[in-house]
Amino acid sequence: MSELIRSRRAWLGAHPLVADALTSAVLTLACLLVAAFQDSYGLPGKQPDLVSGLIVGVVVMSLTLRRRMPVAVLAFVLVGCLTLTALGYVPMLGPAAAYLIAIYSVASHRGLATSLPVGAFGLMLFIVSMALDGYWFWQAVSNSVLLIGVWWIGRSLRLRRAYLDELEARARRLERAREADSRAARAEERSRIARELHDVVAHHVSVMTVQAGAARRILHRDPEAVQDALSTIEQMGRTALGEMRRLVGVLRTEAEPARSELSPQPGVHDVNGLVDQLRETGLQVQLWIEGESRALSPGVDLAAFRLVQEALTNTLKHAGPQARAWVRIQYADRQLEIEVEDDGRGLVAGLGRPGGNGHGLVGMRERVALYGGDLRIGPRSGGGFEVRARFPLEVQ
Repeated sequence: MSELIRSRRAWLGAHPLVADALTSAVLTLACLLVAAFQDSYGLPGKQPDLVSGLIVGVVVMSLTLRRRMPVAVLAFVLVGCLTLTALGYVPMLGPAAAYLIAIYSVASHRGLATSLPVGAFGLMLFIVSMALDGYWFWQAVSNSVLLIGVWWIGRSLRLRRAYLDELEARARRLERAREADSRAARAEERSRIARELHDVVAHHVSVMTVQAGAARRILHRDPEAVQDALSTIEQMGRTALGEMRRLVGVLRTEAEPARSELSPQPGVHDVNGLVDQLRETGLQVQLWIEGESRALSPGVDLAAFRLVQEALTNTLKHAGPQARAWVRIQYADRQLEIEVEDDGRGLVAGLGRPGGNGHGLVGMRERVALYGGDLRIGPRSGGGFEVRARFPLEVQ
């Protein structure tokens, strides 16, 4: 039931003309019922009849257009009120309520340059009409205060809407800026990953070239050595081809010129050295490598090392001086699992916010996604921060 009510409210909010038409119709019916049983309290004038009912109905129903044409609706309501006064009818609730709503609509849907003079003119006519209708002085004063209060409420709501609209616009601008920064970070990380994969592929191609040259020189002298060299070339070629496919997939911008030197890229076997370096900085790190170690594809090997490196770097930066970290690398049958945890205050430092600005977290996601893995980054149960990744391994 509540869902139905919310959906209908949302629909009416998206169709203000229909909402105002329904409100005007209900208000018209209520005003006509009140006018039919109205007590004139001894005020001079004609009692409500069919003519006055028609005028009241038309005046109140004009509020349907109060948001689109508030000034015109106010003018129409004024004409209706003056018509009833000129015909000598006693004051009725319907026109008075329509007049207050029209004043509110002008203040709520038009700027100060329009609503202030229109409201002042309406107040003057309101005072004159009350004097003609025989109201007492204090009644005229209280009704005037009511009219001014209605105008002020409409003006305040307009200012509040403008303020909320500005906040929403600012939030949209910030969201677009954050998305642009995130795209730039992803592009930067992909470019860096592509350069590293380029080095991996170039290394394998270099080995293939050397092996092919050696095989050519000993082709007639040592056929068995040639067979070994060809097997190595075949294996290297397949590995290089797989890495090349990933390189084409991750590269989104123009590749930078290849670096002249082909320095070896780090891998899981270098995590021990990385942990020793961080221990020298004062960070307490414990490392476990579980399962039977195996040869990994160069891309996965590099991605796993970079993930541990980035996670421990974030721990060093954000976890605090007394933090401890734990690294677990597990070789499973078909996957490589990596867990990096700390007991610091990484979440407080902002690392746990989704879509954070840290480019390192973006790089982690890009690397793991590149090899079809899963990644979880977030607060650790019991305090601290954790990074959990899973890389699927090809069956040899």
